[in-house]
Amino acid sequence: MSKKSRDLPRRSCLSVPGSSERFLQKGPTINADMTFLDLEDSVAPLEKVDARAKVVDAIRNLDWGDRVMCVRVNAWDTKWTYGDVIEVVGNSGDRLDEIMMPKVERAADVIAMDLLLTQIEKNSGLEVGHIGIEAQIETAQGLINVEEICAASKRLETIVFGPADFAASMEMPVLTGGVQISEYPGDHFHYVFSKILMAGRANGLQVIDGPYLKIKELDNLRDYCNRTRTLGYDGKWALHPDQVTVINEIYSPTQEQFDKAWAIIDAYKEATETDRKGAVMFGDEMIDEASRKMAIKFISRGERAGLKRSS
Repeated sequence: MSKKSRDLPRRSCLSVPGSSERFLQKGPTINADMTFLDLEDSVAPLEKVDARAKVVDAIRNLDWGDRVMCVRVNAWDTKWTYGDVIEVVGNSGDRLDEIMMPKVERAADVIAMDLLLTQIEKNSGLEVGHIGIEAQIETAQGLINVEEICAASKRLETIVFGPADFAASMEMPVLTGGVQISEYPGDHFHYVFSKILMAGRANGLQVIDGPYLKIKELDNLRDYCNRTRTLGYDGKWALHPDQVTVINEIYSPTQEQFDKAWAIIDAYKEATETDRKGAVMFGDEMIDEASRKMAIKFISRGERAGLKRSS
């Protein structure tokens, strides 16, 4: 795994087309936790090979700060995958943290990438295991195998849901992916969100929701972010700078929540270590070991987002 990036926050994951020099230059100025330079769907087939050099140049020569730096390569069922990985990983140096794999359908897809990365690292002077992997679940087959996929490699850092390709795979009667469907009495992706989340958490991975394609509808984006944030997702893709601002806010604990979590930790520590009680009243609620575990998660997320306890 990439020692640098595995535990860094990924509230907002910004997609940047790898073939656009203008967008590549703008990428570092956008305050996203993670940026991935895309060689897949946002790049036209005739531009894919030339985009590799542009991506390498951007990684090596632009200042990306301390964000997670990732490249999405093309899927294994195309003719570009091995070339993407060899050229980008072999030439980008150690600033590249991850490779994102689209349309992962079986554990063998991840294992093959792991083996290829090991060979490239050995030949490029990188520490073996430096490059992490993000795996996208975008098909019915991928969802069926998501548990095995999440356990396939120590390089895996995140599991990502791809709503548009998944909707196509399921033959849903929609033309826009990753948005609300008012005709459906509920959340049509709730089962998918939950299944991916459980598989990811069982294997210690961060779990990321895919893009909201109607980039000007920020209120609806906020509503959709709240759905996966409430389930426990770490973050969501962004396609526009305005989306980054909303996503960073939604997937961060508030200062009030962060301070309360610390207060719960203090109260529980005193109860167990001083008073030797397993449960104690905290205001008008009873707290116990489960409360401590929930509070630790808020603290961890808050610290990753840069929050500090109020004095």
